[in-house]
Amino acid sequence: MSISKRFLSLLVSAFLVTAVGAAQQHSDAPTPAQQTLEFPTVLYGAAYYNEYMPGDQDARLTTDIAMMKAAGLNVVRMGESTWSLWEPEDGHFEYAWMDHIVDAMGNAGIKVILGTPTYSIPAWMAHQHPEMLADRITGGTFGGPTAPAQYGMRQNMDTDSPAYRFYAERLIRHIVAHYKDNPTVIGWQLDNETSSYDAANRDVFIGFQHYLEKKFVTPEALSKAWFLNYWGENLHTWEDLPTRNGAQSTGYKLEWSRWSQMRVTDFLHWQAELVRDCASPRQFITTDYGGMMKRDVNEEAIAESLDVVADNIYHGSQDHYDGSAQSIQADFSRSLKHANFLVTETNAQSTDWTSAHQYPPYDGQLREDVYTHLSNGANMVEYWHWASIAANQETYWKGILSHDLEPNRAYAEVSRTAHELEKIGPHLVGLKIQNDVAILWSRDSANAISFMPFTSSGPQWSFGGPTADYSSLVQQIHRSLYDLNVGTDFVFPETKDFSAYKLLIVPALYIADDALLQRIADYVKNGGHVMMTFKSGFANENSAVRWVRAPGPLREAAGFSYQEFSNLEHPLALKDDPFRVNDTDKNANQVSYWAEFLMLEHAKALAYYDHPFFGKWPAITENQFGQGTLIYEGTYLSDALQIAVLKRALDEAGLTGPDQQLQPGLHVTHGVNRMGKRVHYYFNYSGGNVKATYAYGSGTNLLGGKQVSTADSLALGPWDLAIVEEK
Repeated sequence: MSISKRFLSLLVSAFLVTAVGAAQQHSDAPTPAQQTLEFPTVLYGAAYYNEYMPGDQDARLTTDIAMMKAAGLNVVRMGESTWSLWEPEDGHFEYAWMDHIVDAMGNAGIKVILGTPTYSIPAWMAHQHPEMLADRITGGTFGGPTAPAQYGMRQNMDTDSPAYRFYAERLIRHIVAHYKDNPTVIGWQLDNETSSYDAANRDVFIGFQHYLEKKFVTPEALSKAWFLNYWGENLHTWEDLPTRNGAQSTGYKLEWSRWSQMRVTDFLHWQAELVRDCASPRQFITTDYGGMMKRDVNEEAIAESLDVVADNIYHGSQDHYDGSAQSIQADFSRSLKHANFLVTETNAQSTDWTSAHQYPPYDGQLREDVYTHLSNGANMVEYWHWASIAANQETYWKGILSHDLEPNRAYAEVSRTAHELEKIGPHLVGLKIQNDVAILWSRDSANAISFMPFTSSGPQWSFGGPTADYSSLVQQIHRSLYDLNVGTDFVFPETKDFSAYKLLIVPALYIADDALLQRIADYVKNGGHVMMTFKSGFANENSAVRWVRAPGPLREAAGFSYQEFSNLEHPLALKDDPFRVNDTDKNANQVSYWAEFLMLEHAKALAYYDHPFFGKWPAITENQFGQGTLIYEGTYLSDALQIAVLKRALDEAGLTGPDQQLQPGLHVTHGVNRMGKRVHYYFNYSGGNVKATYAYGSGTNLLGGKQVSTADSLALGPWDLAIVEEK
């Protein structure tokens, strides 16, 4: 039966009381599932949707399971996408369709992860409660009226809607309780690739207002923090707070982005509590992040309610397959709980929502990809999905099987890999990775820079989209470290102590309170090494530019100050090619987009601009502060320059060795397995034959069993690898 409007109003009141600060109310104590989350071997499988299959679905299930068993797959994820089958009518629940599939999987020895099917609402629900659909913020610099979502696409709801929460809770409790004692079901995935969906419905705005009341206490205090005297927009009553639609205030935009993140966190914490209340303690809880480093998702806060982190990691293929996209996603995933993680989705054949970008992997890439994920700390690799879909939006996002549902080239390679894992999986699962380098990721800085970008794709006043931004800078830095074969973690503005790392990378920390900047300065003073880029320390936690000389509280540690900056209309060279990068590319010794006019105080210049005006100021500096050093990039470097500067920082931190001598296309990672043995992965991300000099203790190549000694040459074929376990 439908819920009454009075009950809806009671629900929204209750939610508004609990939403603010929900992320801070969860204990760090491990759950029973966390304490026992040690899989005996690698989980390897795919998302499976028997309900999508054409023809006789029972016969297809029998065939599919026989093929999975023959291939050696041992896990599937199911059930997260079809609320309409679980609850075909309001209050009428069906389990038989899924019981049949779960039982068949169990009989075959294939484990099951079930998902809460809350990311796509059934048609009857949208019809009964159209207010549940999201009113979305329109894009553009100056906003505009919200755009109501239409039924058809998934993830089109306001997840704060009382009606939606009522139906979702009822569904979750029913499903989880039904499978609580089923030994085949080992875990629960919350929702699917959850985000804020840009919802700005009335209940979302009222929640935002209450959040501001709690944070700032008075509208006058908020007005002061956001400098709302500008254009006479200061507030004296909370009722005068304007909606997000046309907001120009940088403080308002930043705080709204935080509220959007909190809404996602609250929603997933709420689901985790429901599942934990109904599930068996042995069943783990995760959610599949839809790629990390989203601007409206606080992955760190969400992870607090999970037993294990999971991510959907998609990447380039064919000539664009090199392991780098998997690495940055994995490093972020692993850093959330400093633990192993799951890959709940990754490329099988081709991807895309059209047929315009169909690039199935070359021979060997599917196999190499599995080991790439494992080398980064994954305990599970699942494809999206088992079988390609015959119709609708994801027709061309192909699974292991093509539309003919027959064994094929991808199936053969998956089978080869699975049978290898049957033998060596226990040596690879649970890999512990210890890194000495970390990147400080700031979601606030990513958002605030997007409000005031430092690049534009169009002329002045066109407000064209950026050609480079915070994300591109972070990706460039991580890719440079990846190319240097340097393992990397991520840390966050909330991280209290950076001393576990020898080198801290700080990209464009545009938004930071004084306390964070002081922690960075103290880290350097106490012997740490920092590589920092332009725009760091410029604005405070409310997105207001500091009213002291830049870089504010970082001035002493950085050893310089500046009062001016300029965009660069064209790339500039650095004088005399100080890092010797032009040897391989005549355009490598260039910087772009932005230049801060750094005035040296204690720092020394590492590079100057080769320009009659800009050449008065250094482009890159280094300062000895206390027992440590801080390198600062006052401009956006070319890829080659970024690698060279990072190489200098790594040298000074004592973090270079044989891994940095490997030829391009070869990549190496390291870890310690559950047996306490060092494991070294050597990858050939190229279509040619290569040789790599093995530089570590003698051991065994787990792929083939050949003995390997220090300084031996490892012969790697196209898209091939070696995994050496030390004795």
